[in-house]
Amino acid sequence: MYIVTCGAGFIGSAFVSKLNSQGIDKILLVDELGEGERWKNIRDLKFDDYLHKDKFRKLFMEERLLADVTAIIHMGACSSTTERNADFMLNNNYRYTRDLAEWALRRAVRFIYASSAATYGDGSQGYDDSNGLTPALSPLNVYGYSKQLFDTWALRAGALEKMVGLKFFNVYGPNEYHKADMRSVVLKSYQQIKETGRVRLFKSYKAEFKNGEQSRDFIFIKDALSVIWWFLENRRVNGLFNLGTGKARTWNDLVKGVFAALRKKVNIDYIEMPDTLRDQYQYFTEAKMEKLRSAGCAVKFHSLEEGVKDYVSNYLERGELRL
Repeated sequence: MYIVTCGAGFIGSAFVSKLNSQGIDKILLVDELGEGERWKNIRDLKFDDYLHKDKFRKLFMEERLLADVTAIIHMGACSSTTERNADFMLNNNYRYTRDLAEWALRRAVRFIYASSAATYGDGSQGYDDSNGLTPALSPLNVYGYSKQLFDTWALRAGALEKMVGLKFFNVYGPNEYHKADMRSVVLKSYQQIKETGRVRLFKSYKAEFKNGEQSRDFIFIKDALSVIWWFLENRRVNGLFNLGTGKARTWNDLVKGVFAALRKKVNIDYIEMPDTLRDQYQYFTEAKMEKLRSAGCAVKFHSLEEGVKDYVSNYLERGELRL
């Protein structure tokens, strides 16, 4: 049995699809569907059972989860960078993850969890996923802090010698349509172009970055899934790893890729950034990928242009929102 938490979410549901493509359907899908559109991400997937995340937590905490578990892919978390309820974030993102990790460790179950590039804060200390740098990082928001808190616990407790943490950078691709304001700028740009023929990007408030030249490490969902699968197949490899491409690209580059995929002229408006975001905005992220490559992972990543074209042409233009 494979357990995928946040199994109806963006990366979680996409990975269940990946498991299905490998002939695996003995899956326990864990999530909190609520009243939104997330359920649509799982209606075409094959899995054995679904549990609400609170029921699932109760079962494993009370040692009543009896399934023979092969691996846990823990994508479950509140990923909102603007969430201000710190008690909720630490319980949902840190404590839940720690409880589940300890359960897995006691049973020698493969445990792969989602960390985040948000742990790197303003980037002033770089984007090195080495164990030495990890405890010194200072996130800009409580989401990043909740991830950092678990990473540092796992490092301090020696748990990272027996599990895998993945610091996701900016992931985009099918299955994200339900994420409201947390959708990728690829999807937001596509929708803006379709509606108005233009795209809005935040202005820069740092002299060294021109408008739209703020940069991120964008990674296509298909590449992220391939890396997770690689870790399932290589169970002797453990630790905390960046998951980006290793090449930062600008927002302008990304948006131009969307216009190109639609064969339309580039038309960008630069708008004011909300005051609430200015103090926690990352102007540059770029994953150092040497650690993953040194571990033997040879997954070839799509370029930004390749990934955007695939997403726009083969999914969005065809009305396909899911893998």
